[in-house]
Amino acid sequence: MKHIKVKNEDHLYRDSDTGAIINTDRSSFEKYKKSRSKFRNMEQELDYVKNEVGEIKSLLHQLLKSNGS
Repeated sequence: MKHIKVKNEDHLYRDSDTGAIINTDRSSFEKYKKSRSKFRNMEQELDYVKNEVGEIKSLLHQLLKSNGS
């Protein structure tokens, strides 16, 4: 397995066998992992808010039905 430096890129190499690009910049990788983790947390929070709004809508519908009867 031979790594060939990517032109004009300090931390990028191409694997000559697979053609894959390899990033050797550890700090960029750590930043990526942190941002991915934050994004996942935001997704979970959004799902929670969606569920809460759905529950509020359901309760409002029930309230309107009971007052309309």
